[in-house]
Amino acid sequence: MNQNFENIREIAQQVAEQNNLFLIDLIVRGSESSRVIEVFIDGEINITAEECALVSREISKQIDEKELLKSYRLDVSSPGVERPLIYLKQYQKHLNRLFEIEFNASGTSSIFKGKLVSIEDEVLTFQSNKEIKIIFQDIVKAKVLVSFN
Repeated sequence: MNQNFENIREIAQQVAEQNNLFLIDLIVRGSESSRVIEVFIDGEINITAEECALVSREISKQIDEKELLKSYRLDVSSPGVERPLIYLKQYQKHLNRLFEIEFNASGTSSIFKGKLVSIEDEVLTFQSNKEIKIIFQDIVKAKVLVSFN
């Protein structure tokens, strides 16, 4: 990735943190004349469109002040349920929701579907036919499953 894109990632990270949010992903695509920057941010509670707009304005301001890109479109949004969770602090707002978890236990990779029922320190407890406790660092991939019940 070129240095300007790394600088943009650092800006996005700092702006998110200043707003008590965290950067989930940054995607840069398109050609130099039609560059698109997609920034995905999240928080410990659901984020609002106003928060996304505030972050977008601050990132744009810094990109422009530092003259990192001439022409670009910046899209800032929450990651949506289709993206895997990355940080432990993302899980709290998903208590009592159904998950698909891929995790490593004793050197073996397993997949489990269940409802997140509690979080204590770094131990997440899921319930399905049985209760299972998973240490956060053992999680390879975690997705919230959409339920229309």
